[in-house]
Amino acid sequence: MTRIALVTDQESLPIDYDMAPLVASCESLGLPVEIVNWDNPGIDWSRFELLILRSPWTYTDRLEEFLDWCRKVSSVSRLVNPLNAVEWNLNKSYLVDLQHYGVPIVPTEFIQKNASDVLSQIYSFIATHGNFREMVIKPSIGAYSKNVQRFPVDAVDRAVEHVVLLHSLGCDALIQPYFDSIDVYGESDLIFFNGKFSHAIRKGALLMADGTVNAPTAEFRKQREPGPDEIQVATAALSAAIRHLQLEEPLLYARVDLIRSHEGQPVVLEMEISEPSLSLPFCPGSEVRFAKAIAAAVERLQCFT
Repeated sequence: MTRIALVTDQESLPIDYDMAPLVASCESLGLPVEIVNWDNPGIDWSRFELLILRSPWTYTDRLEEFLDWCRKVSSVSRLVNPLNAVEWNLNKSYLVDLQHYGVPIVPTEFIQKNASDVLSQIYSFIATHGNFREMVIKPSIGAYSKNVQRFPVDAVDRAVEHVVLLHSLGCDALIQPYFDSIDVYGESDLIFFNGKFSHAIRKGALLMADGTVNAPTAEFRKQREPGPDEIQVATAALSAAIRHLQLEEPLLYARVDLIRSHEGQPVVLEMEISEPSLSLPFCPGSEVRFAKAIAAAVERLQCFT
């Protein structure tokens, strides 16, 4: 029988609200799952046939250690989603690749750690894209809105200070416009299993004008029925990822986060295919669909062994 590891870590498991319903659904299907910490040195990873990344969220402060672990376990087991998807997706520079394939994204510019004139780069971005009153500065690698800040366009000096802070932490930074639509419409997170749309949630605005950053807790999330245009854009983003990564199988899980532009069109804010929260508790039946997707992945694995 295929042994399955659901990978997390001690600090992140208490805020992984997907884990309990997923484990219950897997057990109801007879899938032998075990919750394990990625940074536990006592684990023999070769005893698992399938390693499913769920909430190893301490990677943000231990990136190279986490990637080394991913490479190590990929040599003795099957990492899901696969190693090349994890390596690509953990850095938000993947947005450039999506745009290359024609996927509409939130306008984004990266400010590298060795940038010589951050101030000029921010002014250039504002001049090029215009038509927005506020901007967002975030690290190129991060999770749960950590170190993400929102600034008025006339507060460029403060934005520069935040970029310098991110650089001092070893991160490239990126700048995006803050679309006012998110304050009214929110963000749509579309979740897919084995390439098929499963469910979506509305996530309320997390970045407040006063600098407060709200955690994406339960009160900010509720089930949403996405529009056909949102499903189309999210599907295009997944197809682009498959092409870029040259994958022969669908991604076991994926989450595409969309907001609406000033013109009302859905654009990709982020795409999570490495270790996303999937909002299972907010959408009844989604945990069963995920467990069935895992069962299908197990069946494919057994066909090739």
